[in-house]
Amino acid sequence: MNPRVTVWNEFRHEKSDPEVAAIYPDGIHATIARALGEHGIEARTATLDEPEHGLTDEVLDATDVLVWWGHLAHEEVSDEIVDRVQNRVLNGMGLIVLHSGHGSKLFRRLMGTTCNLKWRESTDTEVLWNLAPGHPITAGLGEHFIIDQEEMYGEFFEVPTPETLVFVSWFTGGEVFRSGACYTRGTGKIFYFRPGHETYPTYHHADVQRVIANAARWAAPEYSAVQKFGNPGPIMVG
Repeated sequence: MNPRVTVWNEFRHEKSDPEVAAIYPDGIHATIARALGEHGIEARTATLDEPEHGLTDEVLDATDVLVWWGHLAHEEVSDEIVDRVQNRVLNGMGLIVLHSGHGSKLFRRLMGTTCNLKWRESTDTEVLWNLAPGHPITAGLGEHFIIDQEEMYGEFFEVPTPETLVFVSWFTGGEVFRSGACYTRGTGKIFYFRPGHETYPTYHHADVQRVIANAARWAAPEYSAVQKFGNPGPIMVG
């Protein structure tokens, strides 16, 4: 069964930067959603400037996995929506955080750290090494794949130790980076995936698209779990 996915994007660079608009004329979110569709996954989109940032309760009720891309406007995302999405993740909704989404309020909240890193916009080539052959996220991939030009992210990446490290990246500048990391928060599964700088056509790359589709299937909730909190009475009486 394929998950119901919502792809969220600020949709700001594409409106203000002609270079980005030429690569993603309909927005990064639309490119990712189309790619998911080609992998047989139902995907809708939501953007920052929509009412409630496009993440109403009705939208989230119909979302098994949320894909998140943000960069310019992390602080414009309302705390109310961050609370809402965090609660959904803790109760089983999957979350895929892409590239500069590491700096989002949502990801920092869920990680409990600054999520800081090193970065450089340059002509680096990125080699992503598959550290988890046999993991659902790496299905259909070989031992590595290459992105000809990408923004460099380098260690130290201030995040908790991943439960599973799926990819590590090497850049021609010499840096390495933990570029595919799995976490669990509550009953929700989270995958951070590094590639995706807006001025490069990364989301048109077939292997990047495959990883996102694989991750959406992996992160989808497998069952409904009801968590109860508070001050219950004893279950054994007598």
